[in-house]
Amino acid sequence: MVTPADVTDRDAARELLFRLHLMHPEIAIEWADSNYAGKLAAWARDRFDITLKTVRRPPNTKGFIVLPRRWGVERSLSWIMRARRHCRDHERLPQVSATLIAWASITLMTRRLTRRPTRKRARPRAAPAPVRTAA
Repeated sequence: MVTPADVTDRDAARELLFRLHLMHPEIAIEWADSNYAGKLAAWARDRFDITLKTVRRPPNTKGFIVLPRRWGVERSLSWIMRARRHCRDHERLPQVSATLIAWASITLMTRRLTRRPTRKRARPRAAPAPVRTAA
């Protein structure tokens, strides 16, 4: 979901969770940044029966650290930014940005689905036959 710059992520999260529940009511767990804990987690649980689990940094850590679940989001944003059009924000409407992000995602997925394997996968070796000894 793309929003204007003056909308905070926490405010947009309510709309996003509402849309998610309409499109995919089977989803029961969502992972989020620690900024989304608190009232939003209680609201999602009461309203849509969605558990909002937050990913927190370990205490007393400095600098960059790879956090589970959040790394998937950062990696996906990096893949989308490879599209030339996303290097700069020239669009005036959020709908144009959302369309370009969808276009970049479709391009990524079609390339992945249609690419040929680059290397042969090793087949598992058959277990050796047991050796029988005559006694």
